[in-house]
Amino acid sequence: MSKPKNCISVQDAKGLQSNWMSTRAVDIDKAMGHRDTCAVTFNIAELKKYLDYIVSQSKEQKIEDPGVRVYFAAYDNDKSDRATVFFCPTEGDDGDSDNNYNIDPFNMGNGGWPPNAY
Repeated sequence: MSKPKNCISVQDAKGLQSNWMSTRAVDIDKAMGHRDTCAVTFNIAELKKYLDYIVSQSKEQKIEDPGVRVYFAAYDNDKSDRATVFFCPTEGDDGDSDNNYNIDPFNMGNGGWPPNAY
C-alpha cells in the first residue's frame, strides 16, 4: 500500500504540536488549574468500523462523498473535566460541508495520563 498524499513528516507534526502546546495548551492549563489532555488515542479497528458505518449510512442517504469532521470537546461530569475530541460525519468532504446529524458522532478515545506531547 502506498502512503496517502496528505501525510506530513514527523518533523512537521512535532512543529504543529509544539505550536499547540506553546500557544494554546499553556492558557488552557492555566484556566483549568491543571494539565489537560493534548492527544486522544482511538482503537484502529473501532475507528475503521465507524468509518465503514459512515460510508454505508451515507450511501443509504444518497451521499456519495461523505467526510468526517473532528471537533474539540470537553467532559463536564463527575469523572472528568478533561479535553477530548469526537468525530462527526459530514455530507461532503470539504470544510464547508454540513454536518450529517442523521449519523451519530464517535467518541470514547483514550486521553492517557499524564498527557504526552508528540
